[in-house]
Amino acid sequence: MGALWQVILKEFLQLRQDRKMIPALIVGPLVQLIALGYAANLDVTHVPLLLVDGDHSTESRALVERFDASGYFEIQGSVATADQADPWLVEGLAQVVLVIPEGYGSDLNAGRAPNLQVLADGTDANSAVVGLGYASRIIAEMGGTLQRSRLEALNRRSAEASQRLGVPIARPPAIGQIEIVPRIFYNPDLKTRWFYVPAVLAMVLMLVTMMLPSMAVVREKEIGTLEQISVTPLRPWQLIVGKLTPFAIIGLIDTAVIVVLAQVVFGVPLRGSFLLLLFLTFLFLLNTLGLGLFASTMVSTQQQAMMFAVFVLMVPMIYLSGLIFPIENMPALFQIGSYGIPVRYYGIILRGVFLKGSGLDVLWPEALTLTVTGLAWLTFASARFRKRLD
Repeated sequence: MGALWQVILKEFLQLRQDRKMIPALIVGPLVQLIALGYAANLDVTHVPLLLVDGDHSTESRALVERFDASGYFEIQGSVATADQADPWLVEGLAQVVLVIPEGYGSDLNAGRAPNLQVLADGTDANSAVVGLGYASRIIAEMGGTLQRSRLEALNRRSAEASQRLGVPIARPPAIGQIEIVPRIFYNPDLKTRWFYVPAVLAMVLMLVTMMLPSMAVVREKEIGTLEQISVTPLRPWQLIVGKLTPFAIIGLIDTAVIVVLAQVVFGVPLRGSFLLLLFLTFLFLLNTLGLGLFASTMVSTQQQAMMFAVFVLMVPMIYLSGLIFPIENMPALFQIGSYGIPVRYYGIILRGVFLKGSGLDVLWPEALTLTVTGLAWLTFASARFRKRLD
């Protein structure tokens, strides 16, 4: 065991001697987290709104006030007709146009359902869909409020008439309306940062514990120290563990730092156990370290190691993992292939622990899968590494 600790100490000393490496390992992931945490944000607020109020009634002004007070829209101006809204959409001055027809107020007071038109700029599909959703919700809430007010007024007048005449009067029938009550679990405000920040953690760990170990091993080959170590009494498994352990420790440190920043900076809740998250992260690191060691056996230079780790392993795994794109939307062949990608299971773990508060009783299938695949990758990569040493 003394020889093993010497290899681990040697690796830490080499990291310390390379003054650019430590900032890259610690500061780099933090910069990525902050940059992606803010940039990868699909929340749509302050949507530019153009008004076409053809009614100019108290009811239409109340609807406009609802839009203005919602916090989702910013009123940019108003025009007389819907045709005059085209330049606003073409020039990007407005994303959504609310068209209130003439007679809107009188239709409401008469109990008729007026037709409201909402126009949206579809060049940004996400903003258009979200903007239309916001508008539909505000209009539905406005309609529900008016319906309840009208029904309460009818009930009040019926009760007054009943007392005045001394005879019971039937209560007016409820006004038929479908009331939509949305209920969203785990992320009620649909904040995309809650969705993406845990994914950033997975990508950072892949970078730190897959690409960098592969480059570190290849660097030993390039400068000739790997051959010198191979002729010492050190066993191959001790050499492998000694080379990979520092990156595993750094990966766990990065995990702890990112978890803290996710809560403090981005408000992402950690509803599950932090210790469980660290344990499951360690199982994920078995996979990434094994893949990094495997990458080092496939190339001859550090540049090749970086290209292989990033473009052959990391990028395809991220695309097929479900971290960014829903797996359900992929072709069937890709969906089947995603079952062999460790980060798919780690993504489920991250969002389960962060947002759902899931425990090992729920996440044990993912934990078992990561254990099996991690040991398999380490065994396979170690066999190739030992073969190249011979």
